[in-house]
Amino acid sequence: MDDLETRELRYFVVLAEELHFGRAAARLGIAQPPLSRAIGLLERRLGVRLFDRDRRGAALTDAGRVLAREARIALDAVAAAARRTRRAGDPDRPLVLVTKAGASHELLRALLDEVRVPVEVLLCEVGEQAHRLRDGQADVAIMHRPYDDLAGFETEDVHVEGQVAIVPAAHPLAARESVTLAEVSDVPGLPIARWPRLDGTYPDGPGPEVRTQSQLAQLVALGLTLLVIPASSRAWQWPEHVAVPVTDAPDVTTVLAWPPGSPSDELVRAARNAKALAADRSA
Repeated sequence: MDDLETRELRYFVVLAEELHFGRAAARLGIAQPPLSRAIGLLERRLGVRLFDRDRRGAALTDAGRVLAREARIALDAVAAAARRTRRAGDPDRPLVLVTKAGASHELLRALLDEVRVPVEVLLCEVGEQAHRLRDGQADVAIMHRPYDDLAGFETEDVHVEGQVAIVPAAHPLAARESVTLAEVSDVPGLPIARWPRLDGTYPDGPGPEVRTQSQLAQLVALGLTLLVIPASSRAWQWPEHVAVPVTDAPDVTTVLAWPPGSPSDELVRAARNAKALAADRSA
């Protein structure tokens, strides 16, 4: 079977989103007959039916749903390759480092001091670093194991630390020297906030669904939720918050991550030196 072409994958993805040949053709800027022919040819080449068609439009088959998922990944990868190629061809471009807002200032400052090339810092929300690396918007990211998606990246461990519970300053837990996971997992009236998983869905539970740190900070300050995070991530902590060490929470490892083939020698050298500098500054 011939390789799939990006053009026909793009046609297919638009139709999978619109589920109507007329609307999909208009969105693509082509007539409807060429779109119908392209989809029919794609189905014949793959040997499967991708859409069930009727007078009202089209519906994805099981095979079509699989290709819809895989085609989006493939198109994203092609777009990312183009972005990385253009960036690599610009000798004056800065190294783009992506990190979540609220990450350790000490570690980030130490890393920036060590990298010998210009660096542009891109701040994002929790969990977005992997996407920014994969789509070519960034060259390197500060991420956390085991929480972030590190699949397919090269990494260098930078820092290992414990975790703390961020609780409202007026809550009785704020007066404790330490707590356990069991103690913070079942606090009446103060459920743990729920972050989205890597697939965008939320875990079950009574806590509020949050997507941004500002949203989370407000809810903690109002006494509506708490959370458990790496100790260094409390850089965004408000005066209305108190951080209490969680004695039995698993350690979190801060890593520097980048796609395979990036200029890793400079990154690894900087990460190793930043590790020592950050430890000295914290001490």
